[in-house]
Amino acid sequence: MRILKKLFKYIFYILLVPISYLLVSLILMTVTVNKNNKDSGLRHTIFLNTNGVHLDVVLPVQHVNEDLLKGLNINDNRYVSFGWGEENFYLNTPSWGDLTFKNAFKAMFLKSNTLIHLTKYNTKSDNWVEVKLSDNQLKRLNQYILKSFVLNEDDSKTILKGKGYAANDDFYKANGSYSCFNTCNSWVNSAFKISGLKSCYWTPFDFGLINKYKN
Repeated sequence: MRILKKLFKYIFYILLVPISYLLVSLILMTVTVNKNNKDSGLRHTIFLNTNGVHLDVVLPVQHVNEDLLKGLNINDNRYVSFGWGEENFYLNTPSWGDLTFKNAFKAMFLKSNTLIHLTKYNTKSDNWVEVKLSDNQLKRLNQYILKSFVLNEDDSKTILKGKGYAANDDFYKANGSYSCFNTCNSWVNSAFKISGLKSCYWTPFDFGLINKYKN
């Protein structure tokens, strides 16, 4: 009986961490930052895109400023999406079928390098969620994304050649370290928060931010 009590106690403590993480996440994502958008002239449109887990911000190419556009392999595409995440996870887990405990643990709990995932599109998807923003908000969003790139002495960006999943995407070296508190989705949420757009206080999940823009 004593052994069973100790076993249940250990199981409780093990489960307490993820349960607490989930509860805190769900609470903080309900707190809306920049709820009352005071910026006037919301004449620009960008989008949020998710694969069900990972959130990206999609900009029409004409909304990407010159500094951010510099050195990116855009060609004649009309839309470009930006995502941010852990390097090993991005490169070695192209699909959820490739997910391993080792890769997941390293991404969540160990300090690691990060990448910007850039994906190019010719047409708008019906699944993208529309976001309206002003000149000032668009400027700040561009600045936030630019600062996430590792820039060389000549302000060029470093592409990982041949590492994309398909012909329409590329990876670039990025700043920052990924963790369970600084996820791919919290990166997009922080971009919106700093840009003055409606956002969550904090969210590690894609639905925290995207639900604030769904009609």
